[in-house]
Amino acid sequence: MANPWSGEVALTLDGERHVLKLTLGALAELESVLETGTLVDLVERFEARQFSTRDVLALIVAGLRGGGWQGQARDLVHVDIEGGPLQAARVAAQLLTRAFALPDEGRGDGPGV
Repeated sequence: MANPWSGEVALTLDGERHVLKLTLGALAELESVLETGTLVDLVERFEARQFSTRDVLALIVAGLRGGGWQGQARDLVHVDIEGGPLQAARVAAQLLTRAFALPDEGRGDGPGV
């Protein structure tokens, strides 16, 4: 089970449940692949519902890698995401919220989704 208090979010890919987490290393990898701006800009795009599929994919990959997955973005091209692209966007938003929320701010579903 994913532990929201430690920043974890669950996502099912090809019928297999994965636990995602934005560790410091995963965040550094994420920042290096962002096409525009910083992590703050990424959060602002989610809050304004102006995020791209590239943003969602980058967050999912970073979260998977933070959860111990050894794959790359290209490994997800043909993967069936339970709940589809909308669920992927929700999980991406939850990852951002849980990575940057202070303990007293709760663990909601995330900005913008």
